[in-house]
Amino acid sequence: MAVPAEKLSLADYLTWEEVQTERHEFYRGEVFAMVGVRRAHAEISGNLFSALKSHLKGLPCRVYTESVQVQVAHDTIFYPDVFVTGDAADLQTDRIFHHPKLIVEVLSDSTEGYNRGLKFTAYRQLPSLQEYLLIDPDSRRVEVYRRNERDVFELLDQTGRSALHLSCVDLTLAMVDLFDGVDPVFPVGSAGA
Repeated sequence: MAVPAEKLSLADYLTWEEVQTERHEFYRGEVFAMVGVRRAHAEISGNLFSALKSHLKGLPCRVYTESVQVQVAHDTIFYPDVFVTGDAADLQTDRIFHHPKLIVEVLSDSTEGYNRGLKFTAYRQLPSLQEYLLIDPDSRRVEVYRRNERDVFELLDQTGRSALHLSCVDLTLAMVDLFDGVDPVFPVGSAGA
């Protein structure tokens, strides 16, 4: 079924989305189809999900992938690639989560601007959010935006480091494990080309 041309209410979107075969995000009455992912995107999301799931075992937090939604505002619902919540209400819901402490987006050429711009602006409104992680599979750029004591998100660039550290879940993950199964992309004319 095609994406609705007219603006929808949140209730109408939720009813419509429930019967769709593809996923759609909702922002201020508009519906946006989610694009398919490349293998590198799936590998990185899977690697991080697996590491977080193992690390959080026995703790009152859970990790979820892009198949469930996070409601950011009364008129905004997204499907993060990976997120962690420890909120009691979130741990009882089946469909829509509200209090993630960590959100991860794996970038592509078509989603980078959206994830850095509109989505990050919306995600910052969540009082529960402590860290926002952006991963670029091609450049292997790894950026952690961490909320500081002044309630401002600071960039902690992890690019080129041997390990990624996520303080909100106290996880340190070797970059080789994060990028396991993903071939490096070399610029044309470089030594690896």
